[in-house]
Amino acid sequence: MAAQLAYLLGSSILSADSRQVYRGMDLGTGKDLSEYTVEGTRVPYYLIDICEPGERYNLHRYLTDAHAVLDQFPDSPPPILCGGTGLYVESLVRGYELSTAPENLELREQLGHCSLQELQEQARGLPVEDPQNPRRLIRAIEVDRYFKEQGRPPEVISRPPMRGPVFCIDVSREVRRARISARLRSRLQEGMIEEVERLLEQVTPEQLIYYGLEYKYVTEYVIGKRTYEELVRDLEIAIHQFAKRQMTWFRGMERRGIQVTYIRPLDTPRATADYIRSLL
Repeated sequence: MAAQLAYLLGSSILSADSRQVYRGMDLGTGKDLSEYTVEGTRVPYYLIDICEPGERYNLHRYLTDAHAVLDQFPDSPPPILCGGTGLYVESLVRGYELSTAPENLELREQLGHCSLQELQEQARGLPVEDPQNPRRLIRAIEVDRYFKEQGRPPEVISRPPMRGPVFCIDVSREVRRARISARLRSRLQEGMIEEVERLLEQVTPEQLIYYGLEYKYVTEYVIGKRTYEELVRDLEIAIHQFAKRQMTWFRGMERRGIQVTYIRPLDTPRATADYIRSLL
């Protein structure tokens, strides 16, 4: 739908997907690059296939890369932000302040063994947007300790918010579940297991499992930790749960002050794109 809309507006796509940045991770991330060709015209896209498997891409890099793209369009139609990584979407739409404190992997490993309550206690009094999120708590503690050790106040990089209306394609729970199940089976038939086998020639199983969902479960199947039946059953459940968390995130964006317009998809992606264009 976003590709169709970009075609109609003479625009492009700015991906907001935390895993589509990796080359060779195609079926498992659902890149569907063929859909970026509309009526014989290739719709430009950005922040897809920009990293090698095994790298650790993060929010800081994403926002830096995304604003580098946006800066290229001062007078032309801006790209359409599209993707399901809620943190990336919200950080661009709200604007952001990121600390310049580097990652402390040793500290993260130590804090990773703490309970949520223990992390909340250590982060007491620190600015944390979501105190129920362990990763946010760990980062807050990491930043605080870094600047205390440096003996100077925290430093941040600020960027303005990305302007424009926010739309969320909303289907019923039953339709979403049916589509997820059908899509999983289709990707397995198209060669998702073979894709993971190729990736394991470049990276270790632990590196691939880090990326979660498809890569976690398929890797565990390839290295003999799961049967095929367990792979399909458990991965299907995990994707359903992930989709539910995605919708929870976007509804949370509304509570945090971002206006979201929910769109029931029409018969075709083009029809839905036409409808959204009429709302702009």
